[in-house]
Amino acid sequence: MAATAPAHGLHYEFADTPATGSTQPVADGVRWLRMPLPFALAHINLWLLDDGDACVVVDTGLNTSKVTALWSTLLDGELAGRRIERVVCTHMHPDHLGNAGWLCERTGAELYMTRQEYLYGRVLVGDTGRPAPAAGLDFYRAAGFPDDALERYRETFGMFGRYVSAPPDRYRRLEDGDRLAIGGRDWHVVVGNGHSPEHACLYCPELNLLLSGDQVLPTISSNIGVWPTEPQANPLADWLASIEKLHARLPDDVLVLPAHGRPFRGLHARLEALRDEHLDGLEALETLCREPLRAVDAFPALFRSEVPPSEMIMATAEALAHQEWPIAGARIEIERDADGVDWYRRR
Repeated sequence: MAATAPAHGLHYEFADTPATGSTQPVADGVRWLRMPLPFALAHINLWLLDDGDACVVVDTGLNTSKVTALWSTLLDGELAGRRIERVVCTHMHPDHLGNAGWLCERTGAELYMTRQEYLYGRVLVGDTGRPAPAAGLDFYRAAGFPDDALERYRETFGMFGRYVSAPPDRYRRLEDGDRLAIGGRDWHVVVGNGHSPEHACLYCPELNLLLSGDQVLPTISSNIGVWPTEPQANPLADWLASIEKLHARLPDDVLVLPAHGRPFRGLHARLEALRDEHLDGLEALETLCREPLRAVDAFPALFRSEVPPSEMIMATAEALAHQEWPIAGARIEIERDADGVDWYRRR
């Protein structure tokens, strides 16, 4: 996820954020819970929705000893006597899905996800302990990875499952347009794409609230990436289409509860800023492609600062997503050299 320029037209609703592992009310029957992340992005926002004498959890945090200890304290303390009847995961990334299996096993809750997110999450958990596949090594070699970066890929392959407890063996499917009855109110499922295959946002018209997950964030742009499992994917097209979809279906004054950052109003301005950021990146990339370049040479067109080795895989995924979009529009051509490296050039 890359930092973006400060968005104009946003209004942050709350001056304070909840302490780690504790909750803060944001609306009738809706509580904000923060859990730590061991990355530069140091937190994730989770949401608790009251449902009578029960509770619905939306997203779960990483499966680490620190986070599970915080969950245990919460379940034995503030939530003692409240049934966790449903766990909803907006998508399958580890900071969202990580504790879903653990929570469902401990509380007897059912897991709710879209089909693509559930199945893809289980596939990635299954990679834990496997050696890096030849297809992945070929993919990153084609992107221009030097030998030390390829070795880092080998070493970190399968890390997804290190932060995700085994997902439940069954789930309840969410689809775009579904309505979940929670606390006597309808929550509408609004699916977005691009950041992940089938990301579920939850919108409550009565409260004018949107649980946006990673689909809309106030100060950073969600990673839009091409990965070795689907090297010809075009997620940027999906992302841009989702921006238009959310703009059309959701009101501008909705209170957005994001997975990272603070709750805000000004959804349409934020969607427009995210769209313009990616279109600007495409324009800069096409200019750069007047001379042949590899995926790793595209970083200056897309990122404001130097990409550290620890973020090279995600940065490459983003660069490839932006290069696939012009390819689909027949504006950039690709040629693979004798060393298996892909070179991109503007037509």
